[in-house]
Amino acid sequence: MPNGSLSLPARLYLLAWDTTKTGLPRAAHLGHLVRAGALTELVQRGLLTDEDGIATPVDPDARTGDPVLDGLLELVEESQPRTWKTWVTLRARVTLDAVPAQLVADGCLRVVKQRTLGVFPTVEYELERVPLVEGLHEEARRILEGPLPVAEVPERDAALVALAASVGLRTLFSGEGPDRHKERIEALTERGGAAAPALRKVVQEVRTALLVTTTLTIVT
Repeated sequence: MPNGSLSLPARLYLLAWDTTKTGLPRAAHLGHLVRAGALTELVQRGLLTDEDGIATPVDPDARTGDPVLDGLLELVEESQPRTWKTWVTLRARVTLDAVPAQLVADGCLRVVKQRTLGVFPTVEYELERVPLVEGLHEEARRILEGPLPVAEVPERDAALVALAASVGLRTLFSGEGPDRHKERIEALTERGGAAAPALRKVVQEVRTALLVTTTLTIVT
């Protein structure tokens, strides 16, 4: 994937950005997706594990050096035990706000200061590196559509596409819904947690939580 040094939540944030239009998906929709990406990466890095369905830190002293991931890890450590489904939504805005700030520091976004109703100052973001994001879109679609065998897709890339597909991210699909790629999405979900049975379980649970919360967002 382009710029593979970016974290999974950062890549999901950029993948959601439609370069042909202004804006991003609804805040709740995007916040849950980004949080799911952060949870998944912490599991893939071996810093969170599953204990009877509970997201559990492995080492209280371990850190990644990534402010978004470490912020979530500290939040999990300081909170009472909770399920993966709960963590997809609980205070997801904290993670969502941290990601663009990090992307500004990385040179992927720039800050645009505005005023709501002409009075209240707000901060918006614009893309600084449009070709990088367009390349991310193209590569994600190739992973979704093939022909590369799923077994050859890197685990982080498989998790990226599986999570994005679970919320029907419009930038991922070329005028079609996820149903056409259902079997490949399921295979990518399995691939995203290929390292261990526990990791496969977590990736599946986080993706299922995304499907549920996205449906609720649409209904309400």
